[in-house]
Amino acid sequence: MSAPAAILQMDVPMSHPQVDRDWWRGAVIYQIYPRSFQDSSGDGIGDLAGIRRRLPYIASLGVDAIWISPFFTSPMKDFGYDVSDYCGVDPMFGSLEDFDDLVAEAHRLDLKVMIDLVISHTSDEHPWFKESRSSRDNPKADWYVWADSRGDGSPPNNWLSIFGGSAWQWDTRRRQYYLHNFLVEQPDLNFHNTEVQDAVLASSRFWLERGVDGFRLDTINFYFHSQGLEDNPPLPEDQRNDSIAPSVNPYNYQDHIYDKSRPENLAFLERFRALLDEFPAAAAVGEVGDAQRGLDIVADYTAGSKRVHMCYGFDFLSPEKISAGKVRRVLETFEAVAGEGWSCWAFSNHDVVRHASRWAREEPDPQAYVKVVAAVLMSLRGSVCIYQGEELGLGEADLAFEDLRDPYGIRFWPEFRGRDGCRTPMVWEEGQLSAGFSDGRPWLPVPPEHVPLSVDRQEETEDSVLSHYRRIIAFRRDHPALVKGSIRFLPMGDPRLVVFEREHAGERLICAFNLGAEAATAELDGISAVSIPGHGMAGGELVGNEISLAGYGAWFGRRA
Repeated sequence: MSAPAAILQMDVPMSHPQVDRDWWRGAVIYQIYPRSFQDSSGDGIGDLAGIRRRLPYIASLGVDAIWISPFFTSPMKDFGYDVSDYCGVDPMFGSLEDFDDLVAEAHRLDLKVMIDLVISHTSDEHPWFKESRSSRDNPKADWYVWADSRGDGSPPNNWLSIFGGSAWQWDTRRRQYYLHNFLVEQPDLNFHNTEVQDAVLASSRFWLERGVDGFRLDTINFYFHSQGLEDNPPLPEDQRNDSIAPSVNPYNYQDHIYDKSRPENLAFLERFRALLDEFPAAAAVGEVGDAQRGLDIVADYTAGSKRVHMCYGFDFLSPEKISAGKVRRVLETFEAVAGEGWSCWAFSNHDVVRHASRWAREEPDPQAYVKVVAAVLMSLRGSVCIYQGEELGLGEADLAFEDLRDPYGIRFWPEFRGRDGCRTPMVWEEGQLSAGFSDGRPWLPVPPEHVPLSVDRQEETEDSVLSHYRRIIAFRRDHPALVKGSIRFLPMGDPRLVVFEREHAGERLICAFNLGAEAATAELDGISAVSIPGHGMAGGELVGNEISLAGYGAWFGRRA
């Protein structure tokens, strides 16, 4: 169904002095992949009622908000990222009433609710696309990106799909090609048509009126394409990387300057921000998928107060392991290009190999390593997203081919195993069927190696990864400099050390981390500081102007 036109006209009070409109700046956001979080019905698929049941657990982590991946009506070709009704809940997840109950309970627990808005494309089963493909002259004929073939019948240009092959699919009804940057079943909307913009804004308003506090905007830089349909130029081999698509995918062979990240997007983002600003404290975080220009785009999209509040790129989601040099390079580059722009950092999500495997697998003490990188994440300037199970130290599941559901992994197996390995069910109770996720057969297997890491097991021990996440999130919240402060890196000769200063409202903190397994020393030249407790990180000691850091150690101090 479509949002009623009247929704666009509703008056919303503009003055809400009791509401913190700036809550998102420095917030910790917990991502929920609903299929795999908690099943309440016994069908093996997580649902909204299951999320509601587990909200007290999420609140106990000390996070500020939840981000729920798509639960909209969908044929599930891409598990909800192919939407067929922007204003409906897919029956497998529950109902609109279930969603309303979830929002009410989250707000009771002082949790903001952000939902995943997928508007660069729809499902091919969406009524809009069904009408658009029916003829070349229907009212929605121009709502999607259609183009004639070349003279030889081949696609209009060389654009590629992230899921492999051409980004163009021939349609026999219109005898034209339509654009799909993702699956064939995910046709791209034509944002050059203002009616399309109006329609997606109306759908966004529908959810804001139901009480959501904001959105995660999927593939935010894919909304517009070049109307000239020019061929993308090749990308030199030494510039290719696999942060957006796996290395086996020729998508990485092009410089994607015409099929995404177009300048026309800025005007639409300002329309979107104007809608958000009608509500007391609505905010948005955008996903920027661009391997060459990611930080520059984040800077552009978050500049000033008329675009989106924050964005994240794939700088720390790529296969490249985090390092002291990379942390400094990424943060300083962003600071240089973004000015007052704001980023939202993440180490794991539903699309990439979990960082407990991506980075920690070869470390001598993987659990200690996961803890120190969590402390780094919670100390960076920007907001933070953590992905369900990250707080348990869950690694990537190694699934058999016959267990795969992800079309991406099925297509590129075995060189690329897809995204199912990071989407397996949450483990709640070690002694229960499916570790407490479901009374039925889970849609993806529960990895046996995850079961001993279950929530109930980790809550029994003070040195668990879960206990550490609770402590370090609380420590961040207790120190305004870590939430909203500036950042300045201190020079370090040791490549294992990350040391920086955070400052806000008179509070000046020194944060020091050793990403290596062996002890190291950080010299604070000309800086006086005193140690501060509460973070739970061992292995750091200040003696004079030297910080002694054990392997995977961290130290926090207040500058005198």
